[in-house]
Amino acid sequence: MKPRKIRDVSFPPKVVFFKPQGIPLREVEIVNLTVDEYEAVRLADYENLKHYEAAKKMNISRPTFTRLLESAHKKISNSIVEGKAIRIEGGDFKFSDKIFQCKRCGQFQNIQKKEDETGSCVNCSSDELKEVFPDSFRRFRRGRQKENL
Repeated sequence: MKPRKIRDVSFPPKVVFFKPQGIPLREVEIVNLTVDEYEAVRLADYENLKHYEAAKKMNISRPTFTRLLESAHKKISNSIVEGKAIRIEGGDFKFSDKIFQCKRCGQFQNIQKKEDETGSCVNCSSDELKEVFPDSFRRFRRGRQKENL
């Protein structure tokens, strides 16, 4: 079997967990949407990119992008119809640029900066930025909880 190609992701999700209202967390089933599936939905549905354009941004083939998007759509629709929670984490991805998050407002951004320069937030102008690493979105591999369809 051919090894999976690492997919490029522009920005991490701002929110990583969605739960149906009115159902206690202990009673809800959790579906895992990987970060690369999230990116496919973001590019195709939110940014309205054609599949070949989105695939290029993610550094994967167009058929692979389409499969990734179909998998994401199936998980999301299943969660909505069946009343399941969605957790976004995991997957085979890397950030396409260095990603920073503002400690003050939470805004994600990529900054082209020199090693000794810090830059500032485009949202609130704070200089309190921390680098975000892909490993912080890979937690689910330790223990999965009913997230497969």
